[in-house]
Amino acid sequence: MSNDEFRAAMSRLAAGVVLVTAQEPPLDPDDPTAPGGEDIGMTATAFLSVSLDPPLVMVSLRAGSRMDDLLAEQPLWAVSVLTESQRHIAGRFAMKGRISDRLLFEDIPYVRGGITHAPLVGGALATLECRTEQTVTAGDHTLVIGRVLTAELPSADGGPLLYFKGRYRQLG
Repeated sequence: MSNDEFRAAMSRLAAGVVLVTAQEPPLDPDDPTAPGGEDIGMTATAFLSVSLDPPLVMVSLRAGSRMDDLLAEQPLWAVSVLTESQRHIAGRFAMKGRISDRLLFEDIPYVRGGITHAPLVGGALATLECRTEQTVTAGDHTLVIGRVLTAELPSADGGPLLYFKGRYRQLG
């Protein structure tokens, strides 16, 4: 089986689209005048619920990605479940060779998570704040299992953004 055959087969599995976010720690945590850490984000389609008791979720990160490196350093992160009208956000944070994350967040409405301080996208179907419980190396990815610390439903409007056959889609 080739990589292309495997990719084609897996593209037939519809997946929800989320934005995973985290905040880098300050450059010098002992210096209150040091600049704060930058917000980072990435689009993910490999995200799922793992357990109800305790509440656990899992996201798959490309090994060596900026998010993978950050979550290896600090355990707090957040997830925004995107709506069909937030396709532009998914595309922006999925770009290869993209501009800095600071610029990517510039015109996106968000609030800061009360625990993680990570950006939570305004108008998302759901938002979760998480703390890493376990990581598992799986081929060229890292599976990050997180305990859900908060779960909110900021918007009931619209349907979910889906990814199917290599494109963003919507229900119906």
